[in-house]
Amino acid sequence: MTMCCFARRNSHSMAAASVLVIGLCLLMFSASLAGAQSIGVCYGMLGNNLPPPNEVVALYKANNIQRMRLYSPNRDALQALKGSNIEVMLDVPNSELQRVAGDNPTPAFDFVYGNVVDNRDAIKFKYIVVGNEVPPQDFKYVLPAMRNIQRAVEAAGLQNQVKVTTATYSGVLDNTFPPSNSVFKAQYLQYMRPIVGFLAEKGSPLCANIYPYFSYIGNPASIRLDYALFTAPSDVVHDGQLRYRNLFDALLDSMYAAVEKAGGGSVKIVVSESGWPNAGESAATTPNAQTYLNGLIRHVKGGTPRRPN
Repeated sequence: MTMCCFARRNSHSMAAASVLVIGLCLLMFSASLAGAQSIGVCYGMLGNNLPPPNEVVALYKANNIQRMRLYSPNRDALQALKGSNIEVMLDVPNSELQRVAGDNPTPAFDFVYGNVVDNRDAIKFKYIVVGNEVPPQDFKYVLPAMRNIQRAVEAAGLQNQVKVTTATYSGVLDNTFPPSNSVFKAQYLQYMRPIVGFLAEKGSPLCANIYPYFSYIGNPASIRLDYALFTAPSDVVHDGQLRYRNLFDALLDSMYAAVEKAGGGSVKIVVSESGWPNAGESAATTPNAQTYLNGLIRHVKGGTPRRPN
């Protein structure tokens, strides 16, 4: 299976696809998915000459891709998903957060009933992701929007089937080396602490977009390429009793450490995006993208040093 080059950061969507590992999630480049049941593909729609949704869903089915992330409730995509048996992670876009977070619950109920409830007999919804890598000026809307969406989910009786969460990223963290030192940056902690509390109360995971590529290109003098690409032959980072051979685990455990310190010891993390570009910077090559993605697909069958199971 092949999906386009990785082209995103501020757009909050891969140009054509990133990978979703429900329980872990990544961008896929070219690898057999046989037996890789925890892996899905993020269906980004910011790009040119993209195939129509019915062909995309057929591609998922042909490659045994059983999970999809949609960054907005695209009607054609939802129609194509009916009867596919593909589990869906559906986003409330950042542009809708303020409206959904308001005192009027109607926008949240319209979102849940118009997209999830109306299609629940034909589409397997797994998560509703309220905001993706939300910028600081809009963070205040995330938890109120999550609560309104949660109320709508509970009103529909779907709280045991559909979990409400949000998707964050490593940019909200500070002191990430070594991973166990990680905390939420002060500007985010006031928001992340109650969000983590909400997730713990509802038994929902936190979604996180994990990109070793960005860490590597931001500090190539200190971060080895093989450590970022899952090809390091031995442990690279020692964090007390924990040993890290790849940067993906270190970034994910940094998020776990921050969540735990914010009171979320019981909160699991779903990696809602990952990937590696095949054009742009010097390290952004097709062989590196393939190496990273194939390594990640193999790796997610296990856990991290902090969460080995």
